[in-house]
Amino acid sequence: MSLPATAAIADPFAIPFSHYPVRALMRVTERPPRVFVRGQGSWLFDSEGRRCLDLVQGWAVNTLGHAAPVVTRALSAQAARLVQAGPGLYNDRAIELAQRLTALSGLERCFFTNSGAEANEGAIKLARKFGQLHRGGAFEIVTFANAFHGRTLATMSASGKAGFDRLFAPQVPGFPKARLNDLASVSALVGSNTVAVMLEPVQGEAGVVEATPEFLRGLRRLCDELGLLLILDEVQTGVGRTGDLWGHEAAGIRPDIMTLGKGLGGGVPIGALLARESASCFAPGDQGGTFCGNALMCAAALAVLDAVTAPGFLQRVRAAGERLRTGLERLAPRHGLGPVRGRGLLLAVDLPQADQAVRAAEAAREPAVSGTPGLLLNAVRPQSLRLVPALNIADPEIDLALELLDAALGAPTRAAP
Repeated sequence: MSLPATAAIADPFAIPFSHYPVRALMRVTERPPRVFVRGQGSWLFDSEGRRCLDLVQGWAVNTLGHAAPVVTRALSAQAARLVQAGPGLYNDRAIELAQRLTALSGLERCFFTNSGAEANEGAIKLARKFGQLHRGGAFEIVTFANAFHGRTLATMSASGKAGFDRLFAPQVPGFPKARLNDLASVSALVGSNTVAVMLEPVQGEAGVVEATPEFLRGLRRLCDELGLLLILDEVQTGVGRTGDLWGHEAAGIRPDIMTLGKGLGGGVPIGALLARESASCFAPGDQGGTFCGNALMCAAALAVLDAVTAPGFLQRVRAAGERLRTGLERLAPRHGLGPVRGRGLLLAVDLPQADQAVRAAEAAREPAVSGTPGLLLNAVRPQSLRLVPALNIADPEIDLALELLDAALGAPTRAAP
């Protein structure tokens, strides 16, 4: 099992995990006892020199992998010129990025945020302002069971993730939940207080569950007929993740509002709220943020967009996704895997046992054979593994990832009846 040359570079600073004062960090998630100090492309290296092939990439954030040269160059050059002018002033990088995104999306207006959650929060505000101005104060936004839109109070309320309705209660009202790919369930929830429908083209936290093109087209028709806004949360699916620039392209529709985050900055924190001219109804003072439109972050996002929109890049994403999918399908009979879900390089697969995904992810990260690289996977559900590698992952890295996953899954397992 050969490794790319970049993966063989050991970190010179070998510091044991026990030497790090990790207790200073709030415990908001379970983390393995390893401290990662360096990344290169599809590889992460910890403080003790161990390496992992990364198919999580910060939860689909590092579009071009770790320490992507085009991103690091853009950040370095911009940091030496202008980092932050302030939200009350124009800066050239924010203007350029807004122009690029509006041209690529067909949506005329853009507001920058620090994250996808902030972009979704902004979309909720924009829809409610639209309802105040054009729909007699309508404020309800139909969202979906198992959806995930972020961790602000409003976006948690808009989400349909199990347990979010009890965490930090009471919820923000105004988000009735429909069922994905069930147009009748949406129609049943629309009333005089409805202003919009909001969904992800692919529900990532649900285990990579796609909204069908037919369903998205049906929602577009329904919103047009009733004068509702269609909001697409492209925080995870946007910027090439599905093999198209936007996750909704396969349906041939255009939303009224679209949100971006995660992969837009290639590893740095930036999000975007895009809207049609007719839906862009914020007035001065309605929305803002200290770091919104930060020149440094916008420079990184421009570098990412240049790479993703280069000739042949998205074709390569689709080819890499097909290679990974085919490899997973070849492992399926041996390990009892379910059908592969998703598109491009946003994929997931179910394991035969109800709680197997967490154990498989741990086994992949900490291989039993000394000297074998680890493999980082996301156990998005107790039974489901999600794979979201860098969009420029190389074929040998895909093949190695499949080999490591095969070993982590262990002995052949019969599929559940």
